[in-house]
Amino acid sequence: MPNALVIDDNRMVADTLCDMLGMLGMNARAAYSPRTALESLSGFSPQVVLLDLNMPGLNGLEVLRYLKRDPAFKDIPVVVVTADPLPQTAWEAKNDGALAVIVKPATLESLQAALKQAGIS
Repeated sequence: MPNALVIDDNRMVADTLCDMLGMLGMNARAAYSPRTALESLSGFSPQVVLLDLNMPGLNGLEVLRYLKRDPAFKDIPVVVVTADPLPQTAWEAKNDGALAVIVKPATLESLQAALKQAGIS
């Protein structure tokens, strides 16, 4: 069963995404802050990361840039899940290395399409 790490400071959103990923056959773990997420990566090897952008402290783009710079994590597909519908936001996320951008609320169909794009079916 493939692993997914969900990074979102909103517990309800993170837990819902984990439940939805579970329905799609994934073993999903939530991290409710960027720092917790970065600590989780060493003990949990995800095949995909779902990442919120608007979080206190480190924002999602900073986390994305960190992941893409680190040789240990640079090849993990990152799917941004954000409430920001602006095309500029999606462009910036993809420019920084995101595989896909989903505008909240995520649906099973949008998650399934992103997982397929990440090579996880």
